[in-house]
Parts: sequence; C-alpha cells; structure tokens
Amino acid sequence: MTTYPGYYQTYDAGHIDEDGYVWIMSRTDDIINVAGHRLSTGAIEEVLAEHPNVAECAVIGIADKLKGQIPIGLLALKAGVTKDKKDIINECVKMVREKVGPVAAFKIAIVVKRLPKTRSGKVLRGTVRKIADNEPYKMPATIDDPVILDEIKQDLKENNILKL
Repeated sequence: MTTYPGYYQTYDAGHIDEDGYVWIMSRTDDIINVAGHRLSTGAIEEVLAEHPNVAECAVIGIADKLKGQIPIGLLALKAGVTKDKKDIINECVKMVREKVGPVAAFKIAIVVKRLPKTRSGKVLRGTVRKIADNEPYKMPATIDDPVILDEIKQDLKENNILKL
C-alpha cells in the first residue's frame, strides 16, 4: 500500500472504457526481456486487441538465442472473419511496430482457434510459453479444457515456433 497510499496494488493493468466498464488486460509483472529492453506483453496485447478482426489475444515471450526473448502473438479471430489470416497477421505486426515501436521486435503472430484459459477466464500464458520453449509443464488444475493445450501445441508446430 506504499506505492499508491490508501490503495492495494494488485499488479493488474487495464483501462476503463467510455461506458465505465473496467477491462483487465494483463499483469504488470508480465514483462519480457527483448535484446535488453523490458517490454510489457500487456502493452502489445492492447494493440493487437484493437485490430477489428481479433476477438482476443495473448502475447508470450519465448526464448531466443540472439535476443533473450522474442514476443509471439496468439490471435483468436472473431466469428465469421473471412479475411486472409496472413493479411491480419501482417496488419497486427505493423500496428505493434507503429504503436509500441520497433524495439518490441514483434514479427510473429499465429491465428489459433481459441486460447487456453482457467475456469475463471485467465489465459495460461506461462504454460503456453513452456510449451513453445519445449520445457516441462504441469497441466494446470484450473484449466477449462485440457484439449486446448494440444491444439496450441499443434498450432506452434505448424508455424515452426515449437522448439523440438
């Protein structure tokens, strides 16, 4: 309670929209290190969420020999989107470059059917990162649908992200 006197710091980041709804976007401790630059995955997610075809998204930092970590975007598209996935990905990469900056080194996004979440709706970013980095992980007890992790693993393989 010392950072904001009288308030408890939850380490959640978000915004209040024009209708007064509170949107929790990320954790303020979801920071990745890209070539010595500390970047908020939440800041990148906010930009990706602005794309008109993106229903929801998640950004994880995966291991990279040269830069330490690089951000990868997982994009779940809105129902009925017919636009080419490559065009959406290219637009998202451009948006991040313009709004976050080239320092984000955001060049890779993949379209997924759905994001792995807990029953309370939190995206399992840490588990996805471990899958992408080929690290051992435990199936979270709170996962909503365990099959989603196999779907994500397949998506990462098909996009040459999964490190084997």
